[in-house]
Formats: sequence, C-alpha cells, structure tokens
Amino acid sequence: MIIVDTALKKHAAQGRSIAVAIVGAGMQARALARTIEVSTPGMRVVAVANRSRANGEAVFGDMGMVPVWCETAQQIGETIAAGGRAVTGDPVLLGAAKGIDAVVEATGALEFSARAVLAAIEGGKHPILVNAELDATVGPILKRKADAAGLTYTAGDGDQPGVAGNLLRFVEGIGVRPVLAGSIKGLHDPYRNPQTQVAFAAKWGMLPSTAASFADGTKISIEQALMANSRGLRVARRGMTGPDFSGGDPYAPLVPLDEAVKALFPVLDDHLAAGGPGIVDYVIGARPNPGVFVLGTIEDPVQRHQLAYYKLGPGPYYLFYTPYHLCHFEVPSSIARAVLFGDATLAPQGAPTVAVAALAKKDLEPGETIAELGGFEVYGVLENIETLRAENLIPLGIAIGGKVRRRVARDAPITFADVDLPPGRLIDRLYAEQEALYAPETGEVVP
Repeated sequence: MIIVDTALKKHAAQGRSIAVAIVGAGMQARALARTIEVSTPGMRVVAVANRSRANGEAVFGDMGMVPVWCETAQQIGETIAAGGRAVTGDPVLLGAAKGIDAVVEATGALEFSARAVLAAIEGGKHPILVNAELDATVGPILKRKADAAGLTYTAGDGDQPGVAGNLLRFVEGIGVRPVLAGSIKGLHDPYRNPQTQVAFAAKWGMLPSTAASFADGTKISIEQALMANSRGLRVARRGMTGPDFSGGDPYAPLVPLDEAVKALFPVLDDHLAAGGPGIVDYVIGARPNPGVFVLGTIEDPVQRHQLAYYKLGPGPYYLFYTPYHLCHFEVPSSIARAVLFGDATLAPQGAPTVAVAALAKKDLEPGETIAELGGFEVYGVLENIETLRAENLIPLGIAIGGKVRRRVARDAPITFADVDLPPGRLIDRLYAEQEALYAPETGEVVP
C-alpha cells in the first residue's frame, strides 16, 4: 500500500476516482465492493455483472444504494456518466461500456469468466483476476493479449498468490534469489467433496464445492501454479511434497514454520543440484497459518554474514514469510497499482512452466460429467508442463464440463482421450492458442 495509498488520496483530492466494475456477486465480490466504497479513497464500484439479477443488485443494495439494471453497454455507460451504479447480467457488456477503468473478475468460474476477461481486454479495461482458476488455465495467453493492448493484467493481492508475489519482489529486491515459493495450509484430503463440506461452507457463506476445492488440494495446486508461472518455477514431483504436520487433524497444534520448512530442504537440495530453477510447494499444520513463505539463497559471503546477524540463520536457505492473507481487503491495492502505475501484483512471465492436472476423485464411468471444481469427480494436482504435454493430460480447468468417454480409475490422471468436451467453448480456444504459441512443436493439443 505504500505509495499506492498516497496516490489514491491525491486522486480523491483532485475529485477523481478509479472506476471499477466487478464480475460476480458472491462472498468475495460483495466484500470487495464494500472495501472499495467504505475504505478506499479515489476508487468506486460503478458496475456489477452477475448471472442472477437479484444477487447482482444486492452488491449495491447491501450498502444502501439503488442500482440501475442495464441490458446494453450504452445503458451501462450512460448510468455511470450520470453518477449511478449499473448492474447487468452479461459481463461482456462491461468491456464495451464507457466509464470503466478496470474489470475485476471474482467468480471462480471458467468459461463465463474467460468471456468476461477477454471482453475487458478487447474493450481497453485493465483485467484484475480474483479468479486463480482461470489464471492457472489460460493466464499466459490472456496476459499476452493484455500486453498487446497496453493493459496491465494482474492477479489480485490478498489471495495467497498475490501476497506471495509481493514477498517474492521483496526478497528479490534485497538481492536474495528465491528458490522456493510456498503456502501454509491447514488441511489436504483429496476425497473431500461438496457433501463433506456443507457445514463449513454454510458457516462462511460459500458454495460447498468451493469449500471442497480448498480441502481436496485443488486450490493449493491452482495457487501454486500462479506462483510458479510468475517466476519460471517448477514442481519437484507431481502434486508437490506437502509435508503434513497436522496428522490429518486441522485442529492439531501447529508447529513453527521454521521447523516445518526443514522437511522441504532435501527435496529442494536435489532439485537445485540437478540444475532446476527452483520449485513451489506447501506445508500443512504450520504457523503462522494461512500465510505464504519464500526460501531464498545468496552467494555473497558478506551478505550471508549480515543475514545471520539479523537472525535469519546461517543458510544456505533463508526463510521469509507473510503471516496472513486478507483477500478482498488487499485487492484495491492491486487495482490501483494496475491503473495508476501499470504495475502487476502477480502475472505469468510468459510460457507456463506448470499446469494443474485433473485426477479422478472416484472411479469415473462413461457418461459421467465432470461438473465443477471441488466437486465429486476430480481433484487437481500440480505438474510440470512438459510432463503434462508428454502424457496428454488434460488441465483441470479444461476438464470441467467434459463428459467421461471411458472408465478412469480413482486417483488416475485424466487425459484428453478420456473426455469429450462441450463444443464451441472460448476457454478451449484460448488454451489451444496458448499451447500453439508456447509449445508449437506439439501442434493442436485439443482434439
């Protein structure tokens, strides 16, 4: 927030504000809108797009505002110009509407959000993704399109990848080379599903499938994919290492992070000794939870001596961490950085180095539909992109919505040959374009 907060206050003092449109009306979208309106000078939410009109209108209604329902981009622009707040059912209209600086995608959907983000880019709006699922699937090609349009494509601060992006920049800025970017989690059980997570979801006002994606490892893999693809990092093995100090009990006493990360040292040693660029991984049951951490190295013996003086230990790995991530509270900073400074919190560096593969959560039979992230059918694991391509594995974000073509045993990775995909999807075209650009030797990967 340093520099950004001053710039926003200056913006407000000049009678200006960054005009933000939000796609989605769920827990995160509503909370973000409130944070912008209540706590962020120099910024306002001017429009919301949501499939349910009532929920979209409630984003403003919860704050005592009366929005205007709009069915065309012109109506949205006119409403904004008149000082009103617009709600629409079609996120594509936000891209064409006047009076919007940035579009925040906050649904967690895939095909729906792909259309929203592409329309924002084509309409000259900075795309801010509070949607790691889409970013992990086709982020590299969307980032390239945004770059070509002179826009700043970025993940939102506050979610663990964005917080890790800030920490990575700090570590790099003091001359330390990051060799591992990690998250601290409380639970990993690949067989959790919407039924097992009903109570947790109800407590926190989220969909049971969303809660299940947190527990079954899907979200861990998606988040670490964003970290890896921002720095050219990889995984030491499929699914990462994920040492678990909880014993399967999310309420077990937590171990100190500096002790927990030692379990990753042998894996990291082997990877770096083999010439690897560094990895992403995670630990379960460590404190501070749920933060992020970076392990780094430095060659200069004088600087190593100084790090020891500042109580970071003798090396060779130095631990840096952020003890929390505050989700929607921190997203406005990313919006301002993108719009005012052209600065991304976290974004793909170019060609992806990892991807999230889909594994069967149960025995899948022909004719079954892979319904949703965190559902009953699949969970996600992180894999190096070369292996994904060599084994024809289907990325999780592409598998969603597919119909199983032949039997797949529980815990087996799913390939493109195992599923039939719905015709005419934008996300499939974007993924094919991404692969053709960054792995041209593989040819067309989507059958």
